[in-house]
Amino acid sequence: MQESSYSATFGALVQQNRLDIIANNLANVNTTGFKGDKLAFQDTFRRHAHDLLDPNTTLERQVPWPKGHLLAQTKVAEQVIDFSQGSLKATGNPLDLAISGEGFFRVQTPEGEFLTRQGVYHRSSEGLVVDGHGNRLLGDGGPLQIPETGVVLVGEDGSLTVDGERIDTISLVTVEDLQSLEKAGNSLLRVRPETLVQPVATGTASIEQGFLESANVEVVGEMVNMIEAIRAFEAYQKMITGTFEQDKKAIAEVGAPR
Repeated sequence: MQESSYSATFGALVQQNRLDIIANNLANVNTTGFKGDKLAFQDTFRRHAHDLLDPNTTLERQVPWPKGHLLAQTKVAEQVIDFSQGSLKATGNPLDLAISGEGFFRVQTPEGEFLTRQGVYHRSSEGLVVDGHGNRLLGDGGPLQIPETGVVLVGEDGSLTVDGERIDTISLVTVEDLQSLEKAGNSLLRVRPETLVQPVATGTASIEQGFLESANVEVVGEMVNMIEAIRAFEAYQKMITGTFEQDKKAIAEVGAPR
């Protein structure tokens, strides 16, 4: 009975983790450039300790130990970021930028350089192009700086001009393995030290001025997943309770004098 109780407890913890992910996705449904998380499940096989030993077969031709039973339990295989394209919505703001296709903006923060898909920018008092947290948008020549007045135009290739004068080109970069990126909060993505960052290949992405990329979270689908996870959690709870009652009954009847 204990094994079924352990399996049910393990399954309930997995569903709790799944609910946390779903809740975070739904909480960020209106966050610009947000990329939802997904979970994958698989069976993991756990062997007894003696199955992992390497006996000295020169002493005996057959190992006298009994063969261990394989016990299957469900666990989270991996949690991955869904980098699929979100829909674009027009705002008309010249410093609202959206990426159509692959790639990320580079921003400079007090903690270092990060990647992001969020495109809500404005001009700071120092003339720098920054996001709502003061992080600086980077171009090929460093932090972008624009004059206080003038018509700002951003081309699909990222070229930034003010009143026809070229300022710089907004950097669009990508990585070979997207799952090597880690979420750092505020729509920022941290690049692992071993990850190679490279410019986006020509023709694979473009910058849309006056647009913002919506979160790629499908609300209806996430709500269905939440209901499914809650029901699974409740089923595991009933399994734990049922196992506990069976154990109590077995102990009471087996231990009772005849």
